[in-house]
Amino acid sequence: MSVVLETRGLTKAFGGLVAVNDVSFKLQKGELLALIGPNGAGKSTCFNMLMGQLKPTGGRVFLMGEDITGKSPRDIWRRGVGRTFQITATYASMTVIENVQMALLSHNRQVFRALPFAHRMHRARALELLGMVGMEAQAERHCAVLAYGDLKRLELAIALAHEPTLLLMDEPTAGMAPRERIALMQLTADIVRDQGVSVLFTEHDMDVVFAHAHRIMVLNRGELIADGSVDQIRNDPRVQEVYLGGGTVFKSEDEAADA
Repeated sequence: MSVVLETRGLTKAFGGLVAVNDVSFKLQKGELLALIGPNGAGKSTCFNMLMGQLKPTGGRVFLMGEDITGKSPRDIWRRGVGRTFQITATYASMTVIENVQMALLSHNRQVFRALPFAHRMHRARALELLGMVGMEAQAERHCAVLAYGDLKRLELAIALAHEPTLLLMDEPTAGMAPRERIALMQLTADIVRDQGVSVLFTEHDMDVVFAHAHRIMVLNRGELIADGSVDQIRNDPRVQEVYLGGGTVFKSEDEAADA
């Protein structure tokens, strides 16, 4: 397997506050990697450095072996990094398919010159992407009337329009009902398997993390305290300490099945 994303000693300080401290990890091609931790652990700061919104105080970020440290978000996006956010970002006045068409126009650098004809361009590809996330039947609906879970699926289709090598998903299931969370992460896992896209995601729902992540990293107070398989993280005493002061916070597979 090839390394898609690598950080070496990634650090971010805001004055005297060190939000992320010496974080190093590798993300392989086709891997679904979860980054978890309590509120304030540094997850969003880490994401913002990876995507170029924040410049690291120290350390380096590599994408497919290329040093992208300090590059602008647009430069990083053009190199094949997509991102979804905790709060969905779609054009409410446009239809579902128009939102995806706009993303495809942007990907193909056609936004301004093609704007008068945008509604006729890339329809077949937009419908293909919507079919991939189960939204093809809602293609002509306006985003303003969509349920929140459908907006999340549309946001995923928009991210995929840029043909990313790496997808960063910041709390992708936030605000969703339990059944919707499971469906969205299963969809993401299917895309990882079928297309070889690498995904790094943050998430507070441990059932979602344990059900779908290939590997889990745990941040606490800006430091990476654990990195391993589901079983390793579930049984790590340092992780237990972070989440519940040493109590048992993560159910075993048997306990989860009985719940």
